[in-house]
Amino acid sequence: MAGMIRPALAGLGLMLISVFACTPTLAQNLDAPSATESASPQQEAVPAPPDPAPDDSPQAMLPHFKNSRFWLSGQANFIFQTHPPFHAPYNGPNSLSPNYEKATSRVMTLYTGVRFNNSTELLIDIEEAGGAALTQGLGLAGNTDLDIVRNPLLSKAPYLGRGMIHKVFALSKDKIENQRSPFSLFDELPRRRLELRFGKFSLPDFFDINSVGSDTHFQFINWTTDNNGAWDYAADTRGYTVGLTADYEDRNWGFRFAEVLMPKVANGIDLVWRPWQVHAENFEYELRRGVIPKKAGVIRLLAFTNSANMGIYRQAVANFEAGLTPIPEITAHPWHITRKYGFGINLEQNLSRHLTAFARFGWDNGKTESFAYTEVDQTLAAGVGATGSWWHRKQDRAGIAFVSNAICKDHQTYLADGGLGFLLGDGRLNYGRENIVESYYTVHVWRGIYLAPGLQYITNPGYNRDRGPVIVPTFRAHVEF
Repeated sequence: MAGMIRPALAGLGLMLISVFACTPTLAQNLDAPSATESASPQQEAVPAPPDPAPDDSPQAMLPHFKNSRFWLSGQANFIFQTHPPFHAPYNGPNSLSPNYEKATSRVMTLYTGVRFNNSTELLIDIEEAGGAALTQGLGLAGNTDLDIVRNPLLSKAPYLGRGMIHKVFALSKDKIENQRSPFSLFDELPRRRLELRFGKFSLPDFFDINSVGSDTHFQFINWTTDNNGAWDYAADTRGYTVGLTADYEDRNWGFRFAEVLMPKVANGIDLVWRPWQVHAENFEYELRRGVIPKKAGVIRLLAFTNSANMGIYRQAVANFEAGLTPIPEITAHPWHITRKYGFGINLEQNLSRHLTAFARFGWDNGKTESFAYTEVDQTLAAGVGATGSWWHRKQDRAGIAFVSNAICKDHQTYLADGGLGFLLGDGRLNYGRENIVESYYTVHVWRGIYLAPGLQYITNPGYNRDRGPVIVPTFRAHVEF
């Protein structure tokens, strides 16, 4: 554990220096979400969703000021993971190592913003991410740590995480209170409105949000628990893209759209700046109504389409069978634009004041190469999250979830013949659904310091019945500034 404490203390020191070095007149609200997966301003601005009660909102280590047009906050998130040896009669280039491993990842973010007037603001986040992943993030469709950066060759220097202009157009005169956050600095918003955002951001900042299954800082940390695994959302290696979002919000429903850039290669760091050729569209309808009478809930319907230089699994297998390549190679094709599309359903439902259930279903046309997020063509997830007020620990949280991931027949054949994806490739495949059980308990130690032991149990890692099961104990240290 000492190996984890040393990088944690170094990260805390770096963040403290960053915070105190900034202009002291910058002020912000105490109740800041912590990261990309935190609750969206759309959720925060309406009374219906099952978000934590105000006294359950995260505390911060440093004192914050309210009623300011500026924002300044920060966070540091460290995740330690390990796994004991597991059964694996063979390994491929992209297999999860069957030997004992351990790894620690880190993500530190400085959130800043300025509100120019009652309808326009500028939001800028500086981020630093590093550390390591189990087997460099390979071998699992539902990877065990959403904070990892899959390319170890990327620079460890701080970088621009988000930088966007946020503009609100009032479509009604009545106002509603808005809980200020790094994504929205307004104290109140028109009940009916159109919100535009332009710049650099992550699509899960505003799409597929879930109040108990979207936040690696306080909740689950598996890729396919916190996000819809079949949503191959446009992003570079670090999870960001550039584009425009439009969000129409009414009293009990909302509709949002995004037009963004795609990466040049699968999981690549460089985006293609030719949106007339390479682009992605995302659509989401949100109905703030529960499926249980007289209890709050939200139903979200998601659809996406990606156009990029993606391969076709069936063609890669055909080239291999014709002797044109030594193994199926999804990248062995001239530049050409293909299309990937899919949809998702995202549900959350209050069961009681302190207990919320959630579920996701996702599907995409798996014949096209998995390109940006992970190698999942179908996913089903369900779980529950509880707030600590239930047992008189109002800052604590706990949860448990089950996820089942799958790939289509063409994708299965490609991997079985020895093909490699950007995450998977055992050299052969005895196919079975990849099933994951994840649990965590987040305990509040002292003003803004949170610790969270957790456990993940994975059967058929990488969709391979010949390997596993894998047990992954985790330990998270998180600090809000």
